[in-house]
Amino acid sequence: MFPPERLGQCAFVVALLIGALQCAFPASAASGPATCATGAGPRAPVPVPKEFEADVAGAFGVPVDLVRGGAFMRCAGAKLLACVVGANLNCGKANTRRSLPGASEFCRANPDAQIIPMAATGHDTIYTWRCVGRRAVAVKAVVAVDPDGYDAGNWKEVDQ
Repeated sequence: MFPPERLGQCAFVVALLIGALQCAFPASAASGPATCATGAGPRAPVPVPKEFEADVAGAFGVPVDLVRGGAFMRCAGAKLLACVVGANLNCGKANTRRSLPGASEFCRANPDAQIIPMAATGHDTIYTWRCVGRRAVAVKAVVAVDPDGYDAGNWKEVDQ
């Protein structure tokens, strides 16, 4: 996955993330929503702490192992939200740009294509795309974006 020479860097990043999680979500599982309610919780996605894994798995109806490998949490106001990464599911900010380099490149090679694939646009775009001549055009928004800029359909409230 990572070249051996980068493993030291990765371990450092993991240690930083764990430290951030300990600050953002104290050890008590009951404290997550309280942390969000006070405004002290993370506004950007962080990996799901162990004490929240079962709650997130239940919210999505997935096995806990799936949550361990690829789920994130964040606060949105007083709500504790979670997202589980999937084949086309984006847990990062939604891309609302109407100009994408990958889409433009695709259209130069495929003029008048009726559909630009996600491989060219990226999985975070909120639009469907097509080519008008050699120009990429955002056709229509197909993803709702929440007030914080994330794909609203990918994030669910976690009940405690």
